Amino acid sequence: MRRRTTFLSIAVLWAVSHLVMAKGMKNHMKGKKPNVLVIYTDDHRYSGVHALGGMAVQTPHMDQLAHEGVIFDKAYLMGAFSGATCIPSRAMLLTGRQLFTLQGQGHQIPESHTTMGQTFGAAGYETYMVGKWHQDNASLARSFDGGATVMGRGVYLTDHFRMPLWDWQADGDYTRDNAYLLTYDEDDNEIRRPLNKDDKKGPTGTEIDGPHTSEIFAREAVQYIEDYQSRKPWMMYLAFHAPHDPRQATQEYRDMYPPETVALTPSYMPQHPFDNGHIFLRDEALASWPRTEQIARQQLADYYAIISHLDTQIGKVIQALKESGQYENTLIVLAGDSGLGVGNHGLLGKQNIYDEDGVHIPLIFSGGALQQKAQRSDALCYTHDIFPTICELAGVAPPESANGQSMAAVIAGAKKQIRDYTYHAYRQHQRAYREGDYKLIEYVRAPDWTKKEGEFEAGSRVTQLFNVSADPWETQDLSPFPEHRERVSQMREKLKQKAIELGDNKESVNIKYDYWDYFD
Repeated sequence: MRRRTTFLSIAVLWAVSHLVMAKGMKNHMKGKKPNVLVIYTDDHRYSGVHALGGMAVQTPHMDQLAHEGVIFDKAYLMGAFSGATCIPSRAMLLTGRQLFTLQGQGHQIPESHTTMGQTFGAAGYETYMVGKWHQDNASLARSFDGGATVMGRGVYLTDHFRMPLWDWQADGDYTRDNAYLLTYDEDDNEIRRPLNKDDKKGPTGTEIDGPHTSEIFAREAVQYIEDYQSRKPWMMYLAFHAPHDPRQATQEYRDMYPPETVALTPSYMPQHPFDNGHIFLRDEALASWPRTEQIARQQLADYYAIISHLDTQIGKVIQALKESGQYENTLIVLAGDSGLGVGNHGLLGKQNIYDEDGVHIPLIFSGGALQQKAQRSDALCYTHDIFPTICELAGVAPPESANGQSMAAVIAGAKKQIRDYTYHAYRQHQRAYREGDYKLIEYVRAPDWTKKEGEFEAGSRVTQLFNVSADPWETQDLSPFPEHRERVSQMREKLKQKAIELGDNKESVNIKYDYWDYFD
């Protein structure tokens, strides 16, 4: 009898605890379906939001989202098999799929990978996109009911003030013939004109030539919010191009950051200490070597200026939500697509798997529809976890094709972690494994067999170990020290094990050679 009573007591406690958790999850969002605004920024590292990293960059509107919402301090891009890391990053965000289960490098989203827009559309939402699209036209067309200004469909002038744009095309037909530029006429009126053969690559534009991409995309988002009349909830994907280079901002924002007053980061170096496998490419050619302190300060000043300009535009979108009465029923997600070097470790680009330089991203859940406020979580998570999290928070079933993990239970306070490690990859050159306080990075540079006789170039292997809790800027490599020898060995074995589990091999991305061909 006592055993039966005990069993019943356990059953009752189990039922009550699950009821409380379910009720708690429901209470995170208000009664009706929330609107969902996903703001995705480009090359925007974690420390590029003042409230997150405490750096000198001024971001009052993003800070407000952070102060009123839930911050994920340990959110990361899994990696990339393309120097344009924003391509796989967006594919992971939009499909909720991890890096090694994308189609190739992420350029194409096959129909079998259900996108965020498709999922919310099927759940009764009106779906809308504004801004940058880095995937194929077919996936863009099927992902949204409509859209406004679109960029990234092939023609690129490397200029925020002279950006080729397209109007949303329901049939996915984006060609040079229907691309246009927004410029100012002699009376300072904004006009559009078609591209022509004289439109050479920049950057050469300033605020005199035309509106900035961030201004254009924010204006289109504001217009949609102000004009919205449907009773259906809406889901908007607002993809800014900033703060991607060229790091252009209006003079007002450049004046905020005199280069000589900008402090260098703890990981500043004039030059990276070794060849990481992909160290000579467009992003790294944006400034000369070595990166002197003067060069690094100028790069940081320009980076902070374009971020502050972007912040103002995000503020306009939030203000439109509030003035239209929609803020209280809107879930806002702010995330960046990758980290960025900007002088860290002697790097300018994001073609690496250091934290701030490559994979550490800002991630904030906020808005009036999110009831859980003002907390910071150290839960390990990835870009591809964002989609299933939004689904659970909004009461929408995620697609079976998504393999990310929802963080809604962390937001609810029911869990502290959803993962116990992270794994990162960059092309066939770099791999990293993070667990607890430590992060191991292993570099492989294959021998160059294509050289003429007598010019053979040997490959290389480099190991780094960082205590990322005590040394978040990754300045002190611990791998050479005897007291860390066993840790390096254990983490190296886990790196190999996770590679197998995750499907990290050349067949999945069709690369020239596999990292693991030369690892040992």
